[in-house]
Amino acid sequence: MLNAHQLNMFVIAAETLNFTKTAKRLHLTQSSVSQHIKSLEGQLGVDLFVRIGRTLKITDAGTILLPMAREIVNDSIRAIEHMEQLKHEIHGHLIVGCNTAAGKYMLPVLLSKFHAQYPLVKISCQVQPQKQTMGGLKEGDIHFAITNMFEEDQHFGEIILYYEEPIYLIAPNDHPWAIKGSISPDELIDGEFIMREKASGTYRYVKRGLTSLGVDTEELNVFLEMGTSEALALAVERGLGVGFVSKMILDKICSGGEKVVKVEGLEIVQKLFFARQTAYPSTGAQSVFWDFVRNAGVEMYKSD
Repeated sequence: MLNAHQLNMFVIAAETLNFTKTAKRLHLTQSSVSQHIKSLEGQLGVDLFVRIGRTLKITDAGTILLPMAREIVNDSIRAIEHMEQLKHEIHGHLIVGCNTAAGKYMLPVLLSKFHAQYPLVKISCQVQPQKQTMGGLKEGDIHFAITNMFEEDQHFGEIILYYEEPIYLIAPNDHPWAIKGSISPDELIDGEFIMREKASGTYRYVKRGLTSLGVDTEELNVFLEMGTSEALALAVERGLGVGFVSKMILDKICSGGEKVVKVEGLEIVQKLFFARQTAYPSTGAQSVFWDFVRNAGVEMYKSD
């Protein structure tokens, strides 16, 4: 493989036709320059210069090599300069997984603000079920995940509380509960509910909250299950029944065809966590993103 350092000596020698001048430009000794040129000639198997006393004359082989050598040297200089720039810039590719409705609306805000600070970082956002998101995180296929389901016995590497928001019971505007505005826990048994599937984080938070009031979700009249909170909210607005949604879904999806119904003594707060895998070394981009997330949280969303 050709040595860019030797090629640079050859280019300067071809321009000066003098090893002494070449040595001065490179801050080397004349003998060092001569040895490197001989080494290059030996590697190529051709003479690059004809030496007549102290005068040099470039050979036909040297004339053919010269433009190619200049190109290689220039490419080498550009590569070094680019690598120096990288020391002060953050490059890379981040893959962020999300399995929550709230996360889907929060991530664009977060990622757009991160991109404004680090425009050379490419970001891919994957919205998929909880199992796939956390599986990808554990395997290293996903670098970060935002989730509302966190169990102490699960080992994601590192996890932080990112955001908290209330979950409300909503009913169509003409529903008796919406007209009353407030109901007792005992009245829940009379409702026709639209619920998220039992594996969802929203359902778990609702179940936990109702259990604290002595209400068993299994005894509720759940006639329809929805795979997304967006679909649940729209179904309530169409008058199909009542259901629980997060504040963000209420703000982003609902258009006024529903009202929040207060359940006496019930307060459900959903927690969103950001997780990262620590079993694999972090890149520069991953490290600055994690620091960015730790300093963001609820205030970032509020400010948008």
